[in-house]
Amino acid sequence: MSTEKVDVLVIGAGPAGTVAASIINKAGFKVKIVEKEKFPRFVIGESLLPRCMEALDDAGFLPVLKEQGYQEKFGAKFTHGDNGIMDFNFSDQFTKGWSWTWQVPRAHFDNVLATEVQRMGVEVAFETTVTDIKFEGTNSTTTVVDKSGVESKIEARFIVDGSGYGRVIPRLFKLDRPSNLPPRKTLFTHIRDTRRNDYVEPNRILIVDHKPGVWAWCIPFSNGITSCGFVSEPGFFDAFPGEPEKQLRDIIASDWSIAPRFKDCEFLFEPRVLQAWSVSTDRFFGDGYVLTGNVTEFLDPVFSSGVTLATASSQIASKLVVRQLQGETVDWQKEYTDVMMQGVDTFRSYVLAWYEGSLQKIFFAEVRNEEVIRQICSVLAGYVWDTDNPYVKNHSTYLKRMVRLIAVGKKLKDLEESEMEGN
Repeated sequence: MSTEKVDVLVIGAGPAGTVAASIINKAGFKVKIVEKEKFPRFVIGESLLPRCMEALDDAGFLPVLKEQGYQEKFGAKFTHGDNGIMDFNFSDQFTKGWSWTWQVPRAHFDNVLATEVQRMGVEVAFETTVTDIKFEGTNSTTTVVDKSGVESKIEARFIVDGSGYGRVIPRLFKLDRPSNLPPRKTLFTHIRDTRRNDYVEPNRILIVDHKPGVWAWCIPFSNGITSCGFVSEPGFFDAFPGEPEKQLRDIIASDWSIAPRFKDCEFLFEPRVLQAWSVSTDRFFGDGYVLTGNVTEFLDPVFSSGVTLATASSQIASKLVVRQLQGETVDWQKEYTDVMMQGVDTFRSYVLAWYEGSLQKIFFAEVRNEEVIRQICSVLAGYVWDTDNPYVKNHSTYLKRMVRLIAVGKKLKDLEESEMEGN
């Protein structure tokens, strides 16, 4: 059995793995990526957030990405009922940072990143599965099996696990634990979107508040295709019987705001199902390893936080790995876990507020506080580490307080109107 020695083994060739590998490689260390799948491979998480651009830039990926002609994304539009519209423009956000990003077919996007990191000198072993890891202090020996069934070992000074839903280290070492979010399900496909310009600007994601606890996404790509899916608790879909395509067409037809746009449009593949995706882990690091991306925790697709948390966590973790390999002492709890939990918990508050319906009260209020909207816009742009923003620093309490203020304002308005009618 052959044995290879590297400084850092990265598990997973998605955005988390490639960002980490590139940054560590640029620091002069030998890096190898092992990836279970063959690329390109399908995955969702197609609408990026501006905060991603910082990590992609740090990894050196922006030049090649700009060559791809992806759909530029400048904001996010939320719709509700007959006239509820909240259109966030990232250029109006509270936090100084990137004001745009891309909407991307992830199979193509991930393959571009993987190809570019190989061009940078990082070896990527596709269709290679991790079957065992043994640690001796911070050093490790990982057993892998390639597509031909050939087993080999990789000795590394450190492991970055960016395996996403594969969750390699959490599963091998039984670190998984349930998320505090309830199970949800999505049914989605790609649609040849021939009427998009009649209904929405293609340079933003559209989130449709279909009914309490049920929402839909529409993510236009530059190639004329739009990703569309509905998300809800699993029981919602039971009201729409039939095969997946009939199910999704009937659900789309039940929403007046997008039904005309997608009526009789071509589905590019039979709608797919994902469900029960929310999961967490006991810890984000250990002697000789760190977890990045969805391996730490995946919340919910509603605010497109997945790729942001993946790339930002890898950007932060990879720099800490470099420091440790250079002989510095790293406080992984303070410098990594606590930092990541600030971002995860901020997004979690917004996810919970969305499904409770309280965030919609802020978005679709008759009178909006523009400064609050700017601060919330920064969260939707992915700047969930800017604690100068009160809607980041005190994410849960400030959201609840604003909902109470809106309710009081509505009561006062109703009282004034009632008194005027009485007179």
